[in-house]
Order: sequence, then C-alpha cells, then structure tokens
Amino acid sequence: MATKTAEISVEDKLKALFSVQLIDTQIDKLRAVRGELPIEVKDLEDEIVGLETRQKNIAKSIEDLDGRIADFKLRIKESQKLLKKYEEQQMKVKNNREYEAITKEIEVEGLDIQASEKKIKQSGFERIEKTTALESIALEIVSRTEDLKLKEKELTTILEESQIEEDKISKKRNKAIEGVADRLKIAYNRIRDNYRNGIAVATIERNSCSGCFAQIPPQRQLDIKTHKKIIVCENCGRILIDANLAEEMKA
Repeated sequence: MATKTAEISVEDKLKALFSVQLIDTQIDKLRAVRGELPIEVKDLEDEIVGLETRQKNIAKSIEDLDGRIADFKLRIKESQKLLKKYEEQQMKVKNNREYEAITKEIEVEGLDIQASEKKIKQSGFERIEKTTALESIALEIVSRTEDLKLKEKELTTILEESQIEEDKISKKRNKAIEGVADRLKIAYNRIRDNYRNGIAVATIERNSCSGCFAQIPPQRQLDIKTHKKIIVCENCGRILIDANLAEEMKA
C-alpha cells in the first residue's frame, strides 16, 4: 500500500518562495554591479574610437592644408617666373600699347602672388589650430586609454569575485528551490520575468503591495495573514506575503 505524502502548508510554501526570492535578489544585486561596469567599459571603448576617428580626420585636414599651401607656393613661383619674363619683355617694347598690355599682365601676376600669400597665411593659421587640436586629442586618447585599462582591470576583478560569490549563492538557491512545487516555480519565474526588479514575492507595506504600491483591501490583508491560500496582488499579479512572515524569513 502506497504511503500518503504529507501535505505542505501554504505558510511553508510561502516561506520557500520568499526564501528563493531573497536569494534571487542577492544574485540580482551582484549582476547589477557587474552590469554597470561593462557598460562603462563599452562607453570608454566607443569614446576612444570616436577620438581616434576625429584624430584621423584632423590629420587628413592638416595633410590637405599642407597640399594647398604647397600648391599656393608653386603658383607664387610660377607667377614670379612670369613677372621676370614680363619685366624683360617690358624693356623691349616698341610702343605704348605693348607696354600697357605687359604692365597689366605684371599687375595681374602681382595680385595673384598677393592672393596666394594671403591664402598661405590663412592656411597656416588654420594648420596651427588643427595641430593644437590634434595634440589635445592625442593627450585625451592617452588619458581615456588609461581609464579604460583601469576599468577593464576593475571589471575583471569584480567578475572573478562576484562570480565566486554568485556560485555560492546559486548553490543555496538550488537547495531552496527544491522546496517549491513545480506549479509555483513556473508562476514565480513568469512573474520575475515580467518585472525589471525581479520581485515576484512582495510584502505588504503600509497596507500596500511593496511591488506596485497598490492598496490592499483590509479583508484581503487578513486572508494573507492567515496563510490559508496563495494570494496575488490584483494590480500587478505578484505573490503576496505578510510583513511579519517576511521579517521572520529575513532574520
């Protein structure tokens, strides 16, 4: 004849569930600490990539400016050659019309030289500004790279330490979850998945659900305190447990 298994009381079910909730909250906090650092590391990596892109763009701009300055200098040399040529021709003219025509060519080349010299000067100032910006970015990249190394080291340390701690806590969870019926496990996990804070078992605080802060009617609070059945919040669907039983579990 088969033996009849002892019926687990609702209070014991609630205790088992809340025990798992407390453990899961510990694990969530550990993962939250880990979760912030990887984001910080990724942000620093992205920032360095952005700085390096700016560095390349400014370096290319300086290269372009050097090319422009070289072109203007070449134009000045060509204009100077033409000036010398026109001045020699001017000495050999036979009439005023030829003299005036050559004089105009000399003026045009002179103005072209002045314009090129002005553009060389402007490009030189722009080059100085861009070179200063390039040096500043190089220093910032060095600084950010150092920050990144420190954050990566910190992350590695925290990952190692928190993983060891999480493994210990997970063993406790595996033992605690054994006391929860399969149907309640499914309900508990489903509720946890629905909320970012991972709270599936909520206490009654100031006559309200600590999960969603909705008011709990007095009669329903009495039902919760009697531990006769599993009661969920009508607003958020979390499993409710009275504060006294919760405090007993935390002690």
